[in-house]
Amino acid sequence: MPTLISQPTRITAAGNKPKLIDEYIGRVNSKTSSLSVAHMRSPAGWAEPGQTPQFDEFTIVLKGTLQVEHENGTIEVAAGQAVIAYAGEWIRYSTPREGGAEYIAVCLPAFSLETVHRDQA
Repeated sequence: MPTLISQPTRITAAGNKPKLIDEYIGRVNSKTSSLSVAHMRSPAGWAEPGQTPQFDEFTIVLKGTLQVEHENGTIEVAAGQAVIAYAGEWIRYSTPREGGAEYIAVCLPAFSLETVHRDQA
């Protein structure tokens, strides 16, 4: 039988500014460990610590621009575009441009604090 997800759970975000993360499917909201789906809204000037996650992350930008730093450079992902960050590769997300960004992030397997492996400050 299908499972209705009636509402997301608001997750506390890492980073230098408040960012909204609404998890629809994942370890917190639906107790799903195989995959997570979250709606993100990041303000202009937001940045999070770098990370080397143990999951693939598929991101679709709905509005604004998401910046993705990696070991070989930086990718600017605009509204209507997507990016895939692969497990085991260092990345750092930010929204330095005016207006920030709104995007959907899908992690396979689901995001967890134990597997994100954020850089130490």
